Amino acid sequence: MERLYRDCYSMDRRCYEEYGLSEDLLMEHAAEGMAVLVRERLEDGSRVFILAGPGNNGADGITLARLLQGAYEVRLWLPLGVKSEMAKLQLKRARAVGVELAEGPETAELYVDAIFGAGLSRPLSPEIADLIEEINEQEGWKLACDIPTGLNLRGWPDPVAFRADWTVTMGALKESLYLDAAKEYVGEIRVVDLGVERSLYEEESRSFVLGAEDFAPPSREGAWGTHKGSFGHAAVFCGEKPGAGILAAGAAARFGAGLTTLVVHERVEAPPFLMSATTVPPKASAIAIGMGLGNHFESELLEKEVIDSSVPVVLDADALDRVDLLQILHQEQRRIVLTPHPMEFTRLWKWTMKEELSLEALQKERFEYARRFNARFPHTVLLLKGANPVIAHLGETFVNPLGTPALAKGGSGDVLSGLIVALLAQGYEALDAAIQGSLALALAARRYVGADYSLLPTDLIEGLKDLNEG
Repeated sequence: MERLYRDCYSMDRRCYEEYGLSEDLLMEHAAEGMAVLVRERLEDGSRVFILAGPGNNGADGITLARLLQGAYEVRLWLPLGVKSEMAKLQLKRARAVGVELAEGPETAELYVDAIFGAGLSRPLSPEIADLIEEINEQEGWKLACDIPTGLNLRGWPDPVAFRADWTVTMGALKESLYLDAAKEYVGEIRVVDLGVERSLYEEESRSFVLGAEDFAPPSREGAWGTHKGSFGHAAVFCGEKPGAGILAAGAAARFGAGLTTLVVHERVEAPPFLMSATTVPPKASAIAIGMGLGNHFESELLEKEVIDSSVPVVLDADALDRVDLLQILHQEQRRIVLTPHPMEFTRLWKWTMKEELSLEALQKERFEYARRFNARFPHTVLLLKGANPVIAHLGETFVNPLGTPALAKGGSGDVLSGLIVALLAQGYEALDAAIQGSLALALAARRYVGADYSLLPTDLIEGLKDLNEG
């Protein structure tokens, strides 16, 4: 788990003011961090084409050109000239060691984008936007310095952005790299230190990036004196679209719930390891409701079995559209996990916050809206689905960047609800259940062997058996 920040300006200032580090020294470390990655990935003698902007992001790129000169065939292009004092100084040094200047795009094995970094506060000019699109079409490997040019502070292409295979970001991780719109542009992300250990550079943060090393699945090691009741009883409502409930219940059973019961309105065909009942079993230790729910259950039954209960609960899909079930959000002593996709969240926002929220506005400010919702309901755990799911609880936010496009298929969210309810049933705190359920889903998708378009929800459930601790 790594800390995440809106920006790094205050931490850079601390390097100057408290540690006595110069801007020049920080720049050398930034460029060396990129150079290390280039040396790992590129053979000596390869062509490297570096596009450098007029400011200090460009100066990082110019410094990189100097560090690579001699081992690689380096060409440096300055489409906007150089303006900052550091860019001018670094250009003088680069020219002194023989770095050649280009007059336009050239073919290369590696393209480095150092035009604009985290400070971009306006849309790209048409000329630079056209240049970025031209470079994006080239076949070479692509590396972005700090943040791909064109991504604004909200991680949104404005109007286009450099498509990187790798982004080397300076000092610490930035939120703009982890918004859904940024995912197709940033590639793999690496942080480089800026003259001090990262622990000395970073400030406190209440936002975090999850990694595979954070995955800790349920374990029964050494639990010899236990029985099925020792691992909880998950109750999953099965509504108008029974397949959704069956998928969720199957995931719950696979992820360690000792018993799993489908709460049904009428008889359904289900795997033999799932039980069925028309009410929530008296000893149920967690409930999941909403997946394919529709209007299958009367309000009186839901009030008795779900709303008036104190059992931990996952609210998903159709449950987030029912005003009666949203009463649960006010139960401050209950463990509650909400798992909306973006459109469901906009409707949930309207019901709970009494204001309209467009899908576009949400996607541009996912962290901000997740935080605002959690400030209103701090005891709940919000898991906002997306390319990079955002989890918010008690003022903390977590982002899971491990998902793949293979998860963009009906039923993936049902499996996620099943994973979370399984952990709640086994006694997990709501935040831990949401984090571990989200990681399990992403890791199961990553380890799927087959074409990404072919992944089925049942493959995710099957893949859980092979997941080990991160």
